[in-house]
Amino acid sequence: MSATTTAKPTATEHPTTAEEPGARVRWAGPLLVGIALAGFAATVLAFLGTPLERMPLHFAQRLLVLDATSMLFLLVINTVFLGISVYMSSLARRSPSLAPKMPSRTALTLAFMVAMNLGVMANHLLLLWAFIEITTLCAAPLVAQGQGARARRVAWHYLLYSSVSLALTFLGILCLAHSAQLQGAVLQFGFDTMAASLPRSGDGWQRMGLALMLFGLGSKLGLAPLYSWLPETYEAAPTSTSALLAAVQFNISVVAVLRVLQVFRGQDTGFVLYELLVMGCLSLVIAAIQVMAARNYKRLIAYACVSSSGVIAIGLSVGRAAAYGVLLYVVSAAFVKALLFLTAGRLRAVYGSNESRALAGVIRVLPFSGALFAVGTFALLGFPPFGSFMAEMLILSGIVQVGNLIAFTVMCAALTVIFVATGRAIFPMIWGEPEQQRPPVREGWLTAFPKLGFVTVLVLLGVYTPEPIARLLVQVSQSIGGQ
Repeated sequence: MSATTTAKPTATEHPTTAEEPGARVRWAGPLLVGIALAGFAATVLAFLGTPLERMPLHFAQRLLVLDATSMLFLLVINTVFLGISVYMSSLARRSPSLAPKMPSRTALTLAFMVAMNLGVMANHLLLLWAFIEITTLCAAPLVAQGQGARARRVAWHYLLYSSVSLALTFLGILCLAHSAQLQGAVLQFGFDTMAASLPRSGDGWQRMGLALMLFGLGSKLGLAPLYSWLPETYEAAPTSTSALLAAVQFNISVVAVLRVLQVFRGQDTGFVLYELLVMGCLSLVIAAIQVMAARNYKRLIAYACVSSSGVIAIGLSVGRAAAYGVLLYVVSAAFVKALLFLTAGRLRAVYGSNESRALAGVIRVLPFSGALFAVGTFALLGFPPFGSFMAEMLILSGIVQVGNLIAFTVMCAALTVIFVATGRAIFPMIWGEPEQQRPPVREGWLTAFPKLGFVTVLVLLGVYTPEPIARLLVQVSQSIGGQ
């Protein structure tokens, strides 16, 4: 079933050139979906066929590892990517003018996903750093395929900020190596051997290295102060690329942070936990202020992503009491972001605008997409019965357990402001009275299926997490000192 609209497609996802796709480009969409489906199936089979007791399993001369952390994030990124690939393929099928771009998009997206999967499985610090850089280099041209010259400028900004973040991370690695050298040790960069090779008496160089690494990786997560790349990139990029960045690439940086915390578990890391706390609180405050001013629904989602990063940073700073909640929040956030951005792409295609005021009464014109956007907004705001609600409650409970009144106050106040501001912008857009009446638009079932899958996962995470997934979350949380 194909969608019929009364509005002309926009240039962001629907260029105005009227070139019919040839046979040479029609394979791109099905190929993308086929490979995504194969990757998803392989991940699920590996999860079902590999008991946690047998992990970790090492490959490629111990450069790659399948452990609880990599297994969890392989499941997340490949599940989300399957939905994104279906969206991209369906979009090219509905819009013949977009089909000629599909081969390049497919090649870049597949290279991006190969680097993502290998990065998540990397058992070597420098290898993980390199794969994060590769995902950045693959994503920048995808960002540049947005609307007009602004998208190309934003792509360069994204590349610049990412390069600075990764340069700071690499500088931190050099500081760690220098610290080990000063104390007569040789630093091993394999995650399974690195902890044993670290000098137990950490000096200033080691503390500086750890602080720089987490600052650089935090910047890749969109944490303040180096956060400005995130909202402008997510807004300017095609919605499929925004979903890739927010719901897929985000997770490789989370994996890197978790690996660092796993290596330094048992060492004196109070100073970097304080660093994460400050970055998280600052990100929440900035996101709350910016959401109040946002009138662009795609930018509003982007600032909500900044606040999501802030919640994760605060949860990690709390430590063991909130570790499980942080992981549940990370997993839930991936599906929330994918759901919202892919649905936003449908709204943009029909209405031709990212402005909230131009979309009053979406539920009447696009009943299914309007309902999904409302569900995604409720999940984003932490409503029950979604996994984000349970995760936020666990994180707040952990903050109360450690007695951090400042973090508790900042998080509650910022999330309240974001809740009110988001509702003020989004709810009239969905249920408001439009200035100009539009006939209802028929929506295709192909892109609806993965979005319904995302909603199902979010509800399961909030109501009943399947026992194998719960055990996986527990094991990863214990690896960073969680209860």
